[in-house]
Amino acid sequence: MTDTPDPAAKAAANQMWGGRFADGPDAIMEAINASISFDKRLAAQDIAGSRAHAEMLGATGILESSDVAAIREGLLTVLSEIEAGTFQFSAALEDIHMNVEARLKEIVGEPAGRLHTGRSRNDQVATDFKLWVRDQLDATEQALQALIAALLDQAEAGADWVMPGFTHLQTAQPVTWGHHMMAYVEMFGRDLSRVRDARARMNTSPLGAAALAGTSFPIDREMTAKALGFDAPAANSLDAVSDRDFALEFLSTASICAVHLSRFAEELVIWSSAQFRFVTLSDRFSTGSSIMPQKKNPDAAELIRAKVGRIFGAQTALMMVMKGLPLAYSKDMQEDKEQVFDAADNLMLALAAMTGMVSDMTANRAALAAAAGAGFSTATDLADWLVRVLGLPFREAHHITGSLVALAEERGCDLPDLTLEDMQVGHAGITSDVFDVLGVDNSVASRTSYGGTAPEQVRAQIARWKE
Repeated sequence: MTDTPDPAAKAAANQMWGGRFADGPDAIMEAINASISFDKRLAAQDIAGSRAHAEMLGATGILESSDVAAIREGLLTVLSEIEAGTFQFSAALEDIHMNVEARLKEIVGEPAGRLHTGRSRNDQVATDFKLWVRDQLDATEQALQALIAALLDQAEAGADWVMPGFTHLQTAQPVTWGHHMMAYVEMFGRDLSRVRDARARMNTSPLGAAALAGTSFPIDREMTAKALGFDAPAANSLDAVSDRDFALEFLSTASICAVHLSRFAEELVIWSSAQFRFVTLSDRFSTGSSIMPQKKNPDAAELIRAKVGRIFGAQTALMMVMKGLPLAYSKDMQEDKEQVFDAADNLMLALAAMTGMVSDMTANRAALAAAAGAGFSTATDLADWLVRVLGLPFREAHHITGSLVALAEERGCDLPDLTLEDMQVGHAGITSDVFDVLGVDNSVASRTSYGGTAPEQVRAQIARWKE
């Protein structure tokens, strides 16, 4: 937790700022200026960056090896205190960087003051934040892979289970359960590719850009970039300290992924209702009612559906922060982290909850099959048969099929329940062979075009994804 500032902490803060300031900050200024309440989440990344910087300063002869050794051990002590929860954060020291440096000075003394040689808090925070976002992209990649694996299991189990396909939430054509699951595999697969693409693009190191213009010290930016797992140093020091594209791109990727999660969550809410009964969600991801004992509410899906608002809001907020800033660093950019932290937390929670629901849910094959044949779902198959067998233009076949649908509605039955004589009212050339295409199983089996719903195509796509 953050301590109440004391005179000693304020004095330490003044030392960090330098001799330009005679007095400590006003309490209101301190409150608006401090970021330690949230940027302490960057502690591990901050210490990793400082360790890499110190090792480089030693390797280039800028610091004595004894100073580097003291800094190295001191930083490890600070990290262990933070991980153990014994570190005392101070708002008077503003941020994670100054909190760490102040504690390092208490531990190792004078060498701590040499750690900041050749860098600024501007490149330091950009490096910390990039490292954190990169870690989050890696975690998101793993979470997406787990969700895709759960969807593949569902698709494989029901590759040939028929269900209704919808447009406008109206029965359109029969599809298979496996095909529907694989649609979400494709969607989350695109999210996975965006995560990997964003990670590759952001993987340059700001460290060594200093305040905005680089440094006159003979630093080795290649060394620190490599030590921190970056592909290369950022090529322009002005851009390096003012760039937050990596955070915006993470939020953009998270927002699109949240849309996909929300769409699937909406389907699960509908499918688990008493009116549909397509799926049963496990007790682990459902809740009951305080007054209606029969209720089993899909609360996890509903909460996932709501998360998109927070993630969208985070993206909009950061874009508004960045939209009017001149180069290079402005204090506005302190407002870049809370939105990203919140969006990341909610995205990871939503992905985990969705993976759990998909893994645990049970599809009601009988209800899916019963719904697949309702609502004249094989009308398009009839029209296609008229084109393929009788050689009719599709528009004429469409018209004939529509008239037969109207007849079935009038009779209170479905298309396969019409007699051959009823069918021949629409067109005298229709033969009994037409009934072969009006069953839902025959319908889905016929959709063998690449990416179609035929079970053989679904299984081929499952195999492709598993490879």
